[in-house]
Amino acid sequence: MTKLKTLGLLGLALLAMGVSCQSENPPMEVVDDVDLDRYLGRWYEIASFPQRFQQGCVATTAHYTLRDDGRIRVENECRDGSFDGELRRAEGVAWLTDPKGRQAKLKVQFFWPFRGDYWIIELDPAYRYAVVGHPSRNYLWILSRTRTLEPPVYETLLGRIEAQGYDLERLNPTPQPPS
Repeated sequence: MTKLKTLGLLGLALLAMGVSCQSENPPMEVVDDVDLDRYLGRWYEIASFPQRFQQGCVATTAHYTLRDDGRIRVENECRDGSFDGELRRAEGVAWLTDPKGRQAKLKVQFFWPFRGDYWIIELDPAYRYAVVGHPSRNYLWILSRTRTLEPPVYETLLGRIEAQGYDLERLNPTPQPPS
């Protein structure tokens, strides 16, 4: 099996989300409005819940682009073990679950037939940061347009994430290369 198939990065997590158990938490809130055109582009992972497929990843990024069929191309990358380590990459597709409804709920698929929920639960009005989660509360990513978030912004996000029922003890910062 190739390394590409074994890594999965964020993508496999999103796949696994589709088959994970639901928790006893109340329904998870998503943001009211997402302009998908503004959401497209490169995002840097600031922190996440550890996942087996991301083990050893540093400098993780996600890049979203619009496909001709209206779906979203998802490209996840990280460096393996160190900032000059081997590049690991996974590619998938995302789509709105209710195109006429809230655009904060998407499905993502990296390998057929597995697909997972990709719910945007926090989004900066200027699209500088976002938080992506899953109703099970077993998956979480804090994303930013830059490699770092200002500490007051990060702390505010942590409070909001915890209020959504996430266990912050599981949250790990994603190593970023030195500036």
